[in-house]
Amino acid sequence: MERVARDLSIFDRKRLKAADFNLPAAALRRGFYADSYFANSRLMLSALAQEGYRYRGSNPRGVIGVEALNVGEIEVEAQIFNRRSPMALIAGVDHALAQLRCATGFFDECDNWLETWRDLEVDAVQDGVVTYYDGDPQNVLTVVEIRGRYRDFAVLETSILGVLSRASRVATNVYEVLQAAGGKSVLFFPARFDLPEAQAIDGYAYWLALRRFHRDTGFEVKPLASTDAQASLWGGAGVGTIPHAMIACFLADSAETMAQFARHIPLETPRILLADFNNDVIADSRATLAAFWPHYAAAYRASDSKEMTRWTLHGVRLDTSGALRDRSQSDITDKGVTSSLVFTVREALNNAWESWDVPRELESAARDFCRGARIVVSGGFNLERVARFEAAGAPVDSYGIGSAFLANDRRANSDFTMDIVRVKVAGRWVDMPKVGRRPCDNPDLERVDLGELG
Repeated sequence: MERVARDLSIFDRKRLKAADFNLPAAALRRGFYADSYFANSRLMLSALAQEGYRYRGSNPRGVIGVEALNVGEIEVEAQIFNRRSPMALIAGVDHALAQLRCATGFFDECDNWLETWRDLEVDAVQDGVVTYYDGDPQNVLTVVEIRGRYRDFAVLETSILGVLSRASRVATNVYEVLQAAGGKSVLFFPARFDLPEAQAIDGYAYWLALRRFHRDTGFEVKPLASTDAQASLWGGAGVGTIPHAMIACFLADSAETMAQFARHIPLETPRILLADFNNDVIADSRATLAAFWPHYAAAYRASDSKEMTRWTLHGVRLDTSGALRDRSQSDITDKGVTSSLVFTVREALNNAWESWDVPRELESAARDFCRGARIVVSGGFNLERVARFEAAGAPVDSYGIGSAFLANDRRANSDFTMDIVRVKVAGRWVDMPKVGRRPCDNPDLERVDLGELG
């Protein structure tokens, strides 16, 4: 199929470059990250090419013109596809293409690397497209198609499939949570559950999910990742407030911790209290509001918007352990962060100002000051739990989710496969899939110029 080369990103009309990923090119070329049977395949084909071997097999599929076939130099068409049902949000394509760009080629007899990426013909979808799967492995939507000499890219299969599988799994998991949350903010907290090296591609997958969700629904959810590495590929920065450790440094005084945070942390960082340190989220939330209010009121009277921002409590985060019942909850089974706790906290925040000595002319400001504090929940949240909170109408403003985004259970599995489906014999492309597969296509595939990715 002839396709026209053009910029392919589904959102910003650009592809990420090979340099963006800081790829271990030398190790990829050596096959260090390859399943060993791919390294064996390259070694075998290279040896056959060197000795000038011509096909001598039984030709079970009756292909015409095989007598002169130089197997060591064989050109193939490989298709890469995913079978997550019913849909998958595809991510990692640019990373896969970057691998082809920097590690397609061979070592000559003097162990010099000779790149051959220019000889490849590659079609690929854009990061951020969606594929659908009906359960039939002969009816898949391919995401990358590669045509070229097989031994030049054979050892890249493992690493290409790996990044596509992981990035697409994270992106799809995030997208499903965004759907369940109905447009509310979703904070990306999985950094502590995996290797640091995974943070950049994971954060990129998260960002793609938010962009796709906006495109599909019109809801624009601000990306909120916890580390700079997670935000690096989309040009953002990590965001956060305080850990429990900081409250410990202030001898369990949450209000004083946040007061000093407000004094010293730049205004663009939201003031959000991590409220569960003493297992009394209402008392600590109200104490923090009370500590902030005199500063806010003074700034309000002076029409000082900068200081008003400094002393606004933007939210409280509930992170109560599932082994504990917050002091505000009477039901002994109501442990951890529950929808009942969220309702209770919302009411307590809204009414906190009523116990203060507020001049009549500032009552409206005090009321808005308290009601403006949002509620963030975290700690063991996943797709199902978010859906339950939303069904209950819990007044949650943001969900913080960590390890659930990395889930790779039967439902979330997003593994990719690469099949050789055609080989070139006597100048003709001949179908050569394994039984049970066939060459497939995807209308979203477009020609890629690997030269633009260097």
